[in-house]
Amino acid sequence: MTLTYRGISYDYTPAAVETNEGELAGKYRGLDWRFCNTHKELVQQPTVELKYRGVAHTTDSEKKSALSTTEKARTLMLDRQRAGQNRQRSLLSRVASEIGLAL
Repeated sequence: MTLTYRGISYDYTPAAVETNEGELAGKYRGLDWRFCNTHKELVQQPTVELKYRGVAHTTDSEKKSALSTTEKARTLMLDRQRAGQNRQRSLLSRVASEIGLAL
């Protein structure tokens, strides 16, 4: 297929996507329609050991997978608690400034 962008013509070949047609899903305005599922190959992302100025860095997914389920739950609870305390402090300081108190 030949396309043109800003006066320059180029050939475009769309990528081929493998799909399999599912069972009959229903009718819409008299026409049959089906679900089409794509075949995606699972690709494992390579592990990269990054180092910047002598300090080793890892991706977030590696850090999160090292935590157990109970540790993840604990960190989530503490983060929510900390966020609630910050909201309360902010509200308290705004109210105090409105009524003229200095905290």
